[in-house]
Amino acid sequence: MPQPPILPALRDIPLPLPADSAVLEIAIVLLFLVHILFVALMVGGTLLTVVYEIRGRRDRDLDTLAREIGKTVTVNKSLAVVLGVGPLLVMNALYTVFFYSANALTGTAWLMVVPLVAVAFLITYAHKYSWDLLADRKGLHIGLGMAGAALFLVVPLIFLTNINLMLFPERWHDTGGFLAGLLLPNVLPRYLHFVIASVAVTGLFLAGYLARRAYPVERLFDRLDRSMLRREMATIAFGATALQLVAGPLLLGTLPSGGFSWALLLNIGLGVCLALVALLLLWRESVTPSIGLGLRYVVICCALGGTVVFMAYGRHLYREVALAPHRAAMVERTTTYRSAVLAAQMRAATGTLRTGAVEQAASPGERSFRAICMACHAMTTRRVGPPVTEIARIYEGNPEGLIAWVRSPGKKRPDYPAMPPISLSPEQYEAVAKYVLSASVQGTSGGTNSGTSSGSTSGPATRCEWDVSSRCAVSESITAASTRPRASSSSAVAGVAPVNGSAAAIGGSSGSSLQMAATCRVAATVRPARSSTPAGTGSSARVTATRSTVR
Repeated sequence: MPQPPILPALRDIPLPLPADSAVLEIAIVLLFLVHILFVALMVGGTLLTVVYEIRGRRDRDLDTLAREIGKTVTVNKSLAVVLGVGPLLVMNALYTVFFYSANALTGTAWLMVVPLVAVAFLITYAHKYSWDLLADRKGLHIGLGMAGAALFLVVPLIFLTNINLMLFPERWHDTGGFLAGLLLPNVLPRYLHFVIASVAVTGLFLAGYLARRAYPVERLFDRLDRSMLRREMATIAFGATALQLVAGPLLLGTLPSGGFSWALLLNIGLGVCLALVALLLLWRESVTPSIGLGLRYVVICCALGGTVVFMAYGRHLYREVALAPHRAAMVERTTTYRSAVLAAQMRAATGTLRTGAVEQAASPGERSFRAICMACHAMTTRRVGPPVTEIARIYEGNPEGLIAWVRSPGKKRPDYPAMPPISLSPEQYEAVAKYVLSASVQGTSGGTNSGTSSGSTSGPATRCEWDVSSRCAVSESITAASTRPRASSSSAVAGVAPVNGSAAAIGGSSGSSLQMAATCRVAATVRPARSSTPAGTGSSARVTATRSTVR
């Protein structure tokens, strides 16, 4: 049986986060909680409006109750939309590549979210303001309510399918669109869990809203009083919360195991304990309802609110664990890519070309040296930086010291420019350090005199003095912030920028990046030393390279 294709690791975009990742993680949980509260009230309110209007065809009080519930829907749906901007923006920032990939895969359905919301709003307003106008055509009016409810049910389903698909990049090859994403095993149980929770939250809200002392119950209803309304809504909240004890384990059983952790299970356990407390109190409220917003009602709200908080945070914990291996692969690929970009830019800036087959046959340390370091360091002669033989003498027997300097260098001598930090993988750091420290014994290997004039004659390598002058026109947009996603300590992403007239790496220490848009022209003049070349061969060869950094 043929194996499914392996999805290549994603590559992150080189933009910093707008805030620390911990701040954004807290923000997405809190903003999501506020948003989902009003989404639940919108969905649950729409459903209860339709149900009570249908029942109200034979009972005027139930029709009035449906109308009163419908009035809350238009307010809650507006708040749901406005408060949805925050979590959506944070989601875009924290999970950009994964989120937008899921958007592309869900395709047309995702693009239809805004039009569907707009149509749902119009239908809801038409339903609200035509209650008296269509009193004699109740079937049509109920049809409007059902159409609005259907649209309000579809929009969260699209969102949920998209967010769920984001968590499982390994399933993207099997996903040909929205319907394929919808049929992933955990989507419909998760959606059922959401709809039941919406009804429970709405029932609890209406138990307080309709039975409060300032509510004109006597003027609106013929036979229903505050106690009956409180009992009715508490019963709905109790029944829906009890159903969650079935829907919750169903959802948990269909989730892929890759996102589970002990923290998640503890979180769920605490949420269930609070839900059981709320269930007990809701049962008492449905049997002997209290008057007004009493202590029992407040405790129920706190218990169910705590359950929602634990479930929302558990959702975040699952997302983080599920995406962790994909993020690690993305960081590795991004680092490799940015290192390759850095190497190409540094070679272009100093006129050092690739050596092709020689690089391929070289050791890992020599390959990295040729790709990056050789732009500024020759084996035995001075270029932009000191020769490798001098570096090997300074750090003899101390590869850790050399690696520490390359990670976070500076300026030691007045006759040399400051060295920029170079961002590599841990393996590359070790390989380059090993190669450099052994280079003094290997003679001229590793590109001893790369960068000399192509017209050099055969024989001993020509010693060159490099005079580097540069003209840089810099248009920069610089931000130092946390990289995204949250990377391990060895996963800084490198870029390039002109520093002291030479191409310079950006990135450096983990968790920080520097973005610069620049156009830099580096003119490197090679002057043969007096003892190296016979007189008359010798006007200087000038190598000029132009490179524009890519954002």
